[in-house]
Amino acid sequence: MTNDTLRASRESLIADIDRRVEDHILEPTNAELLKKLIRQADDVDEAMMIAALGTTYKRTGFHFDKRLEKLGKDIRYFKKNEALSFRTDESRPTHKLIIGDNYEALQNLLVEYLGRISVIYIDPPYGKDSMGEFAQTNYENAITRDNLLSMLYPRLMLAKQLLADDGVIFCSIDDKNQAYVKCLFDEVFREYNFIANIIWERAFAPVNLKKHFSESHDYILCYARNITNARCNGLSRTDETNDRYSNPDNDPRGVWTSSDMTVGPVIKEKLYDIIGPNGNVLKPASGRCWLFTKDRFEEMRKDNRIWFGEDGANMPRVKKFLTEVKQGITPMTIWKYSDVGHSQDATKDLKKIFSDNFVFPYPKPVGLMERIVALYGDKDSIILDFFAGSGTTGHAVLSLNEKDKGNRQFILCQLNEKTGTTPNGIAYDVTAKRLKRIMTGECYDGTKDFRWAQENLPYGDNLDVYEIATVANDNSAPGKTPFDVIDETLYGQERFETLKEKIAWVCSNFAHTQQYMESDKEWETKRRELDHATRG
Repeated sequence: MTNDTLRASRESLIADIDRRVEDHILEPTNAELLKKLIRQADDVDEAMMIAALGTTYKRTGFHFDKRLEKLGKDIRYFKKNEALSFRTDESRPTHKLIIGDNYEALQNLLVEYLGRISVIYIDPPYGKDSMGEFAQTNYENAITRDNLLSMLYPRLMLAKQLLADDGVIFCSIDDKNQAYVKCLFDEVFREYNFIANIIWERAFAPVNLKKHFSESHDYILCYARNITNARCNGLSRTDETNDRYSNPDNDPRGVWTSSDMTVGPVIKEKLYDIIGPNGNVLKPASGRCWLFTKDRFEEMRKDNRIWFGEDGANMPRVKKFLTEVKQGITPMTIWKYSDVGHSQDATKDLKKIFSDNFVFPYPKPVGLMERIVALYGDKDSIILDFFAGSGTTGHAVLSLNEKDKGNRQFILCQLNEKTGTTPNGIAYDVTAKRLKRIMTGECYDGTKDFRWAQENLPYGDNLDVYEIATVANDNSAPGKTPFDVIDETLYGQERFETLKEKIAWVCSNFAHTQQYMESDKEWETKRRELDHATRG
């Protein structure tokens, strides 16, 4: 990663260390040693490992044995899969699907997207069938929490750096793991950046097979990168919500609704008698008072903002005009399947895109993801999902863009896990195929024999598919050095005109290459070796 990116990563980790000292989690002397080691780290991997040593989780009240990522000295980089990439309209957004380990994908994304992502959504694997050999169970169908938390910790640290200062992250999680994962999010994103713990009613009807309770919901955690800058757009107004407004008194300001004018507990200055239009003396109920002081009430009354009912005999209510209401409705924390869809909806959608016998575990409905994406950011936002699964997040972004003429861009990351139903891997057999079909209206082989294409128009847009490739950092074979195989244009960079510029960029942007920039002498030696190799 760039020197600036590595520096930003170090500073972010050091800031977390300082906060742990303030919270009396770390001793100052231990913190100073950790900060010194972080400053000397060669790359973000090492810096995060060092920072993890100071993460004791005293504040959130739980501990787990951290397992570090297996690291080598090879360089991981994006390599474009031309066969899976496609174009429909160069004037439209180009989205990305990255196939491979999302830890390596996130590291590569930092090169171009540091601080640029508006919304991140993840649905991490917490079932044993999702984690392969890495999973060891401690209860039925769940990975060991140490493994789950250890896997998430470094990825969340990278995700935090990718988020814009007003960005937010959503995380789906089940009942058994919600408490533990929330504690981890509290540590990484800080507890004061917690926004909501959303309950999603995922089941259409309860399955009465359990001895005690049938679970019909999952949780979705929501955290801000910086709570003071995050702005919720609210839910779109519907005809149903607008129909609640009327204009029985022909007010020239337009349609309105009204709300109760009493509150509690009692404030002395707001306790007084009101004479209604019909002469009745009106008093608030016991233990309550009026919303306004007497002087403010009289101002509101003169402005025709107080409503006593059509016959003037009711308790006073405050008029609220539709023209004064913000466009977005504040969302509640319980999301009903009637509003955002349920698991059965998601399964039906996938069967239309693939086939009636298609099976994919625990898919999310497009409606659910549309709500998540629409709540934050704007029509030009970048949306990231680094546990992409079947690609529902991408589908939702495309659908939203069509509805509001937006230009949102999605970035999906998916490990190409092979299962009994996906012999070529999930990313190849499901994620990429789904995107191809809904964006172009046809399969990769050109056929169009799937129900979704018969019922819908394709969304269009463009897709670049990358895979995580590996190159040895000391490879000097002509055409195979890191400086030959890494394509800077895949990182939003114009192609370099000179080898010297390319070497400097690669060494600054990718882990395990910074050592070549440690001294002018070493850099010149490496440059001469590469020049010689290039000339053959």
